[in-house]
Amino acid sequence: MASRSGEATILHADLDAFYASVEQRDDPSLRGKPVIVGGGVVLAASYEAKAFGVRTASGGRQALQLCPQAIVVPPRFDAYVEASKAVFDVFRNTTPLVEGISIDEAFLDVGGLRRIAGTPVDIATRLRREVREQVGLPITVGIARTKFLAKVASAVGKPDGLLEVPPDGELTFLHPLPVERLWGVGAVTARKLHERGITTVGQLAQHGESSLSSALGKASGRHLYALSMARDPRRVEVGRRRRSIGSQRALGRRPKSQEDIEATMVAIVDRLGKRMRTAERVCRTVVLRMRFDDFTRATRSHTLAEPTAHTETLMVTARGLLDAAMPMIRTRGLTLIGMSLSNLENDDAVQLALPFDPNSGGELDGTIDDLRDRFGSTAVTRAVLLGRNPGISVPMLPD
Repeated sequence: MASRSGEATILHADLDAFYASVEQRDDPSLRGKPVIVGGGVVLAASYEAKAFGVRTASGGRQALQLCPQAIVVPPRFDAYVEASKAVFDVFRNTTPLVEGISIDEAFLDVGGLRRIAGTPVDIATRLRREVREQVGLPITVGIARTKFLAKVASAVGKPDGLLEVPPDGELTFLHPLPVERLWGVGAVTARKLHERGITTVGQLAQHGESSLSSALGKASGRHLYALSMARDPRRVEVGRRRRSIGSQRALGRRPKSQEDIEATMVAIVDRLGKRMRTAERVCRTVVLRMRFDDFTRATRSHTLAEPTAHTETLMVTARGLLDAAMPMIRTRGLTLIGMSLSNLENDDAVQLALPFDPNSGGELDGTIDDLRDRFGSTAVTRAVLLGRNPGISVPMLPD
């Protein structure tokens, strides 16, 4: 939350080029060299590769044209998860008030720790040192009075830096920055703002809330104007369960049949259903996410009458969304497909499905969800996936 005392006590800690940094840590021969994680699509790029213009989510061929000397390595998600756990141990040893945002970043509230741990800058300096010494990774920390400003500060302070935004210097820091730094300003909103001559946060603030609301809609106008004036009342929330989970897969620019796309979607939905049941959660809304050849994006969603973690129900819904989107996909080409399950709730309902008894000697009585949950995702597969490589589904952050 914004510090009650008005002090800058919110930290945003963000690991630098996380996947690539783990690869460089584990293989000394990669250190100081341009590294790309992923083949067909760039999942992460080291700062040495970024210096040549390589960006996350760009095509692998394009990345190698920009940086021919780059070393391409396959992703190792188990290693990244282990590194993340070690870093979060450091976070929780720093303060009990930790809100994880993703596998490689978190907010920390260090208000009230001055007597025992020093100033927020002292705490952030020590945190960065401990992450480097204990986990072997570089991390950037932004410090501010609000979550929004702390996150912007860490982005500006990268790589491997520490940046504090003092309360009396918030607008001086924020207003010269490009409007794209504001949460909620994507490509479409940025284009609308640029068309009106608004390129910096300060220019946006000068237009006022009513003018922005007329141009962007009431909700967006109010939201962006508040951020432009450094207003953000949100607290650091500890122990908050996700309201959505998702996964996505980059498909590259090769031609793809509807069957190829559907097979990828099926594999993603299978994995998400498994994750929900493991966490004892159910969802109400299924969202299809798409990125096209021209880098534009689109989403389609459907809200169910009842919350569920039943894979077949999710699959039918996802197929319906995909079928409706196929005319657009055929016209614009698809380079990425993702699914997210939102409006999550705890699953407190009694499960009525018949259990599968492996010693019964009879036919399989369990559903495919039962079988795969008991014996693993590779024990039983769907016909649409036979002979196909479902590829790597990258965990997607909650919106």
